[in-house]
Amino acid sequence: MALTKAKKAEKVSALAKELESSTSAIIGTFSALTASKDFDLRKTVRAAGGSYHVVKNKLAARSAQGTRIEAALQGLKGVSSVAYTSGDPVALAKALSTWVKENAEFTFKLGIVDGKVISKEEVAALATMPGKEELFSKLLFLINSPAQRLATVINATGRDLAIVVNQAVEQGKFAGSAPAAVASSTPQPPSPEETHAEESAEGEQPSGAAQPENSTASQSGEAADTEPAEGA
Repeated sequence: MALTKAKKAEKVSALAKELESSTSAIIGTFSALTASKDFDLRKTVRAAGGSYHVVKNKLAARSAQGTRIEAALQGLKGVSSVAYTSGDPVALAKALSTWVKENAEFTFKLGIVDGKVISKEEVAALATMPGKEELFSKLLFLINSPAQRLATVINATGRDLAIVVNQAVEQGKFAGSAPAAVASSTPQPPSPEETHAEESAEGEQPSGAAQPENSTASQSGEAADTEPAEGA
């Protein structure tokens, strides 16, 4: 049954609202696609963050006017369907390419990414590129790597320095000069030889020195002994 103008306008308005925020789309065609496969295709597109519609070419062209995917929906011929997303175009291309490999009834016509129309070969090439999440992960790794390496070097340097200091302390390298200085400044008791030499030096008298009194008394005694006794 042919659509009335009111129904067509309603469909155009509804599709235009959905396409308004879309940034990427993949246009395809199919033949003899069963209901179960159509359901599976829609599920695959939703899992990749997109939406899917089988469209009438003229209605699709009108619905896309003023949107970022307008150029891809102009002048379509034959059976057409559109999978579109405001998210990662690579994720959508990967999901569709994987599904198409197992379902030959569906083929690509063209695609559009951020306003640039791409061929079906370029759609296949888009599916081989890393997605946004993968690119973000690699970017974060590259940003964090220098900081992580620097932290590793700093930690390693600190550990190595601590090991060297501990080894030096255990080997007494830091305390080697201090005891020697203390020992040299501490007075040492005289040796027995030095003590004997000092005592001998004190006992000797220089020649010409005055004789002690007991020596004089001894000489007087000797003189008395030589005098003859009276009455002898």
